[in-house]
Amino acid sequence: MGELIGMIVFGGVIGVIAKFLRKGDEQISPMWTIALGVVGAFLGGWIAGILGVAETPGIDWIRWIASVVCAMGAISVYLGLRRSK
Repeated sequence: MGELIGMIVFGGVIGVIAKFLRKGDEQISPMWTIALGVVGAFLGGWIAGILGVAETPGIDWIRWIASVVCAMGAISVYLGLRRSK
């Protein structure tokens, strides 16, 4: 249960950072920001695991960066799908 709550909090932080770094003023709800942040965090952690840097001493900068980039991509895909409807 603790991991799920941690993933939601981590995903929310990642989602907010990704939304801030993305250019444009498209409106996206806080719920979607958190959900897409969780997707980005999951994908970023998976990519870091593939690269062998998922568990490092100190702050996992590569995992954070990969998570933010993945969340930015997830937000872009979401906004693109929303525009096409």
